[in-house]
Amino acid sequence: MVDRVAVVGGGAIGLQAAIALADRDIDVILFEAGELGSGASGRAAGICYDAYADRRDADIAAESVEYFRTDDLLTDCPYLWFAHDDETATAIESQAARMADHGRDVEIINNHVVADRFPALVTEDIETAAVAHNAGYVDPEAYVTHLGERARAAGVSIQTNTPATVTVDGGVRVDGSVREADAILVAAGAGTSAALSELDSGLALGLYRTQALEASPVEGALPIYYDASTERYARPTPGGILAGDGSEMYHGEPTEYDRGADERFVSERLRGLDHRLRTDLTADRSWAGLCTATPDRDPLAGELEPGVFVVTGLCGHGLMRSPALGRAIADQILGGESIPGFDPNRFDGDEPVSLPFGVTD
Repeated sequence: MVDRVAVVGGGAIGLQAAIALADRDIDVILFEAGELGSGASGRAAGICYDAYADRRDADIAAESVEYFRTDDLLTDCPYLWFAHDDETATAIESQAARMADHGRDVEIINNHVVADRFPALVTEDIETAAVAHNAGYVDPEAYVTHLGERARAAGVSIQTNTPATVTVDGGVRVDGSVREADAILVAAGAGTSAALSELDSGLALGLYRTQALEASPVEGALPIYYDASTERYARPTPGGILAGDGSEMYHGEPTEYDRGADERFVSERLRGLDHRLRTDLTADRSWAGLCTATPDRDPLAGELEPGVFVVTGLCGHGLMRSPALGRAIADQILGGESIPGFDPNRFDGDEPVSLPFGVTD
């Protein structure tokens, strides 16, 4: 019988799981090392779509998009991805066909159609493009605020600026004392390994630092877009654009990474945007975040050992998938089925982890 659950991590997934548990009359206490959303959730781009070629991933994403739309958190916006090299163009065509087979609202379009629909974009070099219509973006700060309010209203006890670690006997160590719980969920993003440091967990988890900026001005219709040939993404903002790339594997302490974007990234990304948008942009702000990845690009989500559950390794897609994954892990904690393919013990722990980008594999 599970009556009391401790959640370690106050990002989008931890909060969603805490709400789902509290809504079922479970006593939930949540520990966050900083402020709510101060990790990857608060530094995310907020892009959301259900355009996955894998049916399981597509269903998870579709449930999450519906949550955002129902709770009036989503700004609807089509998601466009395109290629300007033959290999990636062929991969996009194959990808889009599989998505359509799974019921996703996706279509292949040529560069002339892209130019007609999205006149702000430079399209002459595009060989193949696909557009997903069930898509949009979320303001991460507003989303975290929304979740915090919902969690407190549901009765979740939230303790911020409170680092916590899981003990070998199934407790949570906080400020030198141990809190007991019937089950523990660790959803601490880059801090997951630290939260599990007292256990011999052997998680196959890597960290990578990613960068983003906001720039303006932009005029004309603009989609969310991903240039699959250069692995660069962008989405509209009011009067401007949010854009990212500049990712690299990170091997330092999760609390010590540089949270500011590199000057080289900012200058190179602005040049790339100037090429793609036919405009001269000025960077308004920039930042960096720390994401988690796994050897096969699928999350580690499930029961790590008896009574200890984990959700991590979302490869930069944690916020967009948080509604469905938060509910799914809450179900599993209460005795429901595990998420197929996401078993956190499926690796030995010493497998190499690389940057989780690209559409050609």
